[in-house]
Amino acid sequence: MLDSINLISSFQMTRTDPAHMGNSPLVSAVGAATGITQNERTENDKKAGKASFADYLMEAANYVNEKQQASSDMAEKLILDPDSVDVHDVTIAMAEANLSLSIAQNVIERLTKAWSEITTTR
Repeated sequence: MLDSINLISSFQMTRTDPAHMGNSPLVSAVGAATGITQNERTENDKKAGKASFADYLMEAANYVNEKQQASSDMAEKLILDPDSVDVHDVTIAMAEANLSLSIAQNVIERLTKAWSEITTTR
């Protein structure tokens, strides 16, 4: 009886999903058996030069944002000082921003559609 009480008191739950409540450290599903937390795993991956899917998504979102910012900066320059910027450069920057945004929208739409097909049980 005493052994079972000690076992229960030393038992600690691990979380594998950040949406779950609790104070225990977040552990990846792979690291649950080894005890490696999610933060330790991402730090090890960064040291090894591995990029996660979330890193790729953030890079893509930053790229689209940079294109949008460059387009608005060029348009602002064109309004404030028309002689400093070529109209063709502004048009090209706007076309690049529009293209990168539409590609991002298509990718997001396809990822959402693929996820819904995966999760739908047939």
